[in-house]
Amino acid sequence: MSDYRGYTQAQNKATQRYQKEKLAQLGVRVKKGEKEKYARCAARAGMSLARFVVVAMDEKIERDGLDTEE
Repeated sequence: MSDYRGYTQAQNKATQRYQKEKLAQLGVRVKKGEKEKYARCAARAGMSLARFVVVAMDEKIERDGLDTEE
């Protein structure tokens, strides 16, 4: 039998603090209907939609050699 009691207020506060200190938020706008297509592809790849977008951006940067500092 599990003793799981759900997501506590302390866990929520710690998560919010971590996200504020360590992460930046990026918004992307796409044509209507496109989000569902990207979400399906992400699911097929075994990723969240957010992770799928980041991986795609990283692959583009690597492939095209765009991460060079001038």
